[in-house]
Amino acid sequence: MKKSEIIFGLLKIPMDFFMVVFAFLIAFKLRTYPTLIPNLTLPVDMMNFPLLTEYLTLIGKFSAVLIGIFAINNMYSLKITSKISKEVMKVFFLSSAWIMAIIAYFFLAREFFFSRLVLGYGLILTIILISFGRIGIRIVQNLLARIGIGQRRVLFLSLNEKTAGLLEQFEKNPHYKVIGCLRRKKDPENMNCCKILGTIDDLKKVINEYKIEEVVQTQYNLGDKEAPEILEFCRSRQIQYHFIPDLVQIHQKNIDVATIAGVPLITLKPTPLEGWGKVWKRIFDIIGSGTGLIVTSPLMLIISILIKLDDPKSTIIFKYLDDGSRVKRVGKYGNLFNFYKFRTMKPGTHNLRYTDLAGKNTRDGPLVKIENDPRITRIGNFIRRTDIDELPQLWNVLKGEMSLVGPRPHLPEEVAKYEDHNRFVFTIKPGITGLAQISGRSDLSFKEEISLDSYYIENWSLILDVKIILRTFWAIIKERKAS
Repeated sequence: MKKSEIIFGLLKIPMDFFMVVFAFLIAFKLRTYPTLIPNLTLPVDMMNFPLLTEYLTLIGKFSAVLIGIFAINNMYSLKITSKISKEVMKVFFLSSAWIMAIIAYFFLAREFFFSRLVLGYGLILTIILISFGRIGIRIVQNLLARIGIGQRRVLFLSLNEKTAGLLEQFEKNPHYKVIGCLRRKKDPENMNCCKILGTIDDLKKVINEYKIEEVVQTQYNLGDKEAPEILEFCRSRQIQYHFIPDLVQIHQKNIDVATIAGVPLITLKPTPLEGWGKVWKRIFDIIGSGTGLIVTSPLMLIISILIKLDDPKSTIIFKYLDDGSRVKRVGKYGNLFNFYKFRTMKPGTHNLRYTDLAGKNTRDGPLVKIENDPRITRIGNFIRRTDIDELPQLWNVLKGEMSLVGPRPHLPEEVAKYEDHNRFVFTIKPGITGLAQISGRSDLSFKEEISLDSYYIENWSLILDVKIILRTFWAIIKERKAS
């Protein structure tokens, strides 16, 4: 999801709200002119008109209702999914339904609205102003797209006569930039409609070299082996994957269906954390981490003092490895970030997990867990049992490097051993806690952890985040009682 898409999507909400308020202010003013309509003189009794403050309060409520109706009908989609003419038509029909609902409310509640003409003026002006506002936003988006801002880089996989129209539609749309096409080995080497960048075997290299953001598979029978591999590769790198419906059996979660140039096209969304899901989760993270830092600051101060009392020479935060380099973890898209946690081990012992203590590793796969770890300090045992060592990561969350809930961030040397299909966990930010942490923690196998993290990514919701956080607290309480 492009930042420009998020900005313009968010901008529509306050714009629509103020357009409604402005429309009804004009409608109120127009109603005070008795001769506005030709050949008709309207009575104007200002005694029946509400005070401006009362009127604005009422219109504010009306506006909130319209925003809700628009939201339910996908009018705040962050990605451009339809022509502006269709969007204006939706504004017309939804606004009309909204006014009818307001009239029905006053009728059923047996309340009196001071002027039906104001409602009529307000409806017409609301449709005009909101439509102009959205047309203006679309024009700005199109202009920015033409200079490369907000453009999505698209790669086509194979082409034939039936799908040539699909390519043409993508090229006409300023929000897409068709980089080229990868052909199958049996396809002709020269296709005039698209620049050939290689064969499908070159997919990974081309995606990395040209920074591809969307892949369009246009061949129905690409191959039973090739198609799942391409899908898995795109999922692991959060690349939008479009394909023609014959391949629905590959994967059926989180799909959108659209028809472009007469060709039905299915788009796979790797996670609900696209579009508004990304926005809501970030708001949740900011509120949660900010509150958490304030509430736990006295506890973190006490822990800092205890760490220093236990070992005056050690640092409070585990920031540097044995070779003096910063402690890093692998985050979203595989990017490295500075990782914070309270020190729980003796200084200079981190790399022993790969040498002297390697025989005590109880984990399978790329991850390491040392049984009865002798590197842990006295205070470190308590801190780890209660998960207090993770509290400094609230700062990582506030900075936007992590989330409150998500897959745990792992070390670069561990991630280097991941297979391609394991990298799906990097499509979202890592978390302080997650589904794997409340389902067995370090007792899980690596395969089970990846499976739980993948389930979370594909089925994310704010309610699921709240449940995981509550179960994390419960797991900590149970562990303290057991110890």
